[in-house]
Amino acid sequence: MPKSPIQPPSAPIVGAGSGTGTPAPGPAPVGTSRAGDVFQLLRDGHARTRAELADITGLARSTVAARIDALAAAGLIGPAGEAVSSGGRPPSRFAFAPTSRVVLAVDVGATHVLVGLSDLGGKVLCELRESIDISAGPIPVLDDILAHCEALLVQAGRHERELVGVGIGLPGPVEHSSGKPASPPIMPGWDGFDVPAYVQKRFATDVLVDNDVNIMALGERAMYWPDAQNLLFIKVATGIGAGIISGGLLQRGADGTAGDIGHVRVPRGGDVLCRCGNFGCLEAMASGPAVAASLRAGGVPAATGDDVLELARRGNLTAIAAMRQAGRDVGDVLAACVNLLNPSVIVIGGGLSSAGEYLLAGVREIVYQRSLPLATARLRIVQSMAADKAGVYGAARMVIDHVLAPSGVERLVLESQSS
Repeated sequence: MPKSPIQPPSAPIVGAGSGTGTPAPGPAPVGTSRAGDVFQLLRDGHARTRAELADITGLARSTVAARIDALAAAGLIGPAGEAVSSGGRPPSRFAFAPTSRVVLAVDVGATHVLVGLSDLGGKVLCELRESIDISAGPIPVLDDILAHCEALLVQAGRHERELVGVGIGLPGPVEHSSGKPASPPIMPGWDGFDVPAYVQKRFATDVLVDNDVNIMALGERAMYWPDAQNLLFIKVATGIGAGIISGGLLQRGADGTAGDIGHVRVPRGGDVLCRCGNFGCLEAMASGPAVAASLRAGGVPAATGDDVLELARRGNLTAIAAMRQAGRDVGDVLAACVNLLNPSVIVIGGGLSSAGEYLLAGVREIVYQRSLPLATARLRIVQSMAADKAGVYGAARMVIDHVLAPSGVERLVLESQSS
């Protein structure tokens, strides 16, 4: 069963951009002496004493005490009461202090942006949503986003020096090693634009950038499915894409285009032209604009995906049937994905997913019909619980896992010692 929102998962996943792309190391191995490694033992939120940490790591208590002092000075841990004494003064316990620093998380869509400010535990402290036009180009869009970021810091009463990173999800392919958009089809003027460098002109901190559906997968998993090692997040909106978590790690592929299922040909696609130049693509059949176009062709007034949703909510049978058919089209592609990747959970998100069971019913119908029985024996196909906040949760998680990896903690410790 899915879980309620939680604190950091035990197996964190690192996002992409600005030179990061490897999973954050787990708990410190026995004998590792860096403060960053000792911190990994406290990141789960459980309070521990110096003696307990010394027993776990095999380090001398004096070494552990020095690491604890360094982490406390950096604001990453704090006192958490006293342990039961076996005689003499009760030993002090220490735990992760997630509220000491903040992260800016930005989910950019084709027509909207959601900016959130979170602490290091992934808790969103405040957020701001605005309409944008992604086709206006990177500079005007990013300038607006940066203004929103400044406003959130002021609203939360947090100082810029408390900021440890900015995470951004963009609605197109991203070169994960650099954070630069790579030929994004709905983002004219963004190709190759150095997003991290531009943002760092305003905020002198780490800036990580990834494709929006990737960060949605990170956010949904971190908040609701922390034990799911194999999960697919499917975004069905203006475009269609998949975020793939396999073996507990986000999969981007060789060039960052893994999960681009929107341009897989579907059986009933025929000669329908897609914006990519090919015919019969899933996106040309089942995205919000595509479903709206099919309704208009049948005499039902629907200009956008939002119009389709409103018609379905009002009980329009033609719109409901169109939503279910869109789900079947998505299911045609996902059936192959299930046989190939064998996920335990498929989460359907994005704008059209808010139609609820209409879209999911079509997806389930085809996936369970056409996938191998063994691959679907324990498979769950569910609607996103993070809903429109999945991207913000994921952008925050991407930065948090980068900053709280051993090397990131070491840097924060050094900064605190030099200030």
